[in-house]
Amino acid sequence: MRRFTADYLERTRRGMWESREALSPLALPTRSRVLDVGCGTGELTRVLAEEAPDATVVGVDADTDLLAAARDAEEARVDPDTRTDRDIAYCAGDATRLPFPNDAFDLVVCQALLINLPDPAAAVREFARVSADLVAAVEPDNADVAVESTVCSEAGLEARVREAYIAGVETDVAMGDRVRELFADAGLSDVDSRRYRHEKRVEPPYSEADLRGIARKASGDGIADHEAELRRELDDDGYDALRREWREMGRTAAGQAADREYERVEWVPFDVTVGHV
Repeated sequence: MRRFTADYLERTRRGMWESREALSPLALPTRSRVLDVGCGTGELTRVLAEEAPDATVVGVDADTDLLAAARDAEEARVDPDTRTDRDIAYCAGDATRLPFPNDAFDLVVCQALLINLPDPAAAVREFARVSADLVAAVEPDNADVAVESTVCSEAGLEARVREAYIAGVETDVAMGDRVRELFADAGLSDVDSRRYRHEKRVEPPYSEADLRGIARKASGDGIADHEAELRRELDDDGYDALRREWREMGRTAAGQAADREYERVEWVPFDVTVGHV
């Protein structure tokens, strides 16, 4: 399984659940026992707890460092004087060998997990085992991302990086609506998938997170995050040339930002797939 830092997850998921429309098929207000598999730092887990106020919500992840960050965020979110047994619980566990009995939850959900697993079908079978009712997956299609920018070279350069990354990564990060096939193969019924687009916008006045993102472009860190995957597709000269172009683009973005002229919009498509046990 591919692993990520808490900072990476925060950057890539920031603002995703400002609108909760995509979660409507999960019927969250009716749920009593909810499991978020591959919960990471708990962004979706906390949304589930808000939208299912009467439910016991559990987040499980194989990465104990991410779980520690999730617990810290939960401590900051919940007033200790009003803490109840309905608050979020976090535990360590493998998505393909969940530490729960059959039918332990009435909803099992994941976000951007299946695209990072070498055997996503095994995870879906586990979801179906521990759910008594509904299984849901929120998975992006990284091959269909669109970008517009005031830096002329940015959209084309990002497309080149994305193409090389998808070719070099060892899991299916462009799974998108093909998740429904995994659900059907796992024996889930009434499978439905709906596509949404998460918009990420950078424009004046810039937030601290925006400025850090622009600085990462200028330093080349945005490329370095995915160096291993890119080097599987590119030779040394190709990778070095791409990183130089990326840094040049980043310096142009930083210059525009200094004049409060830099703007960028990214649309990331994601599919919400649901199926009944």
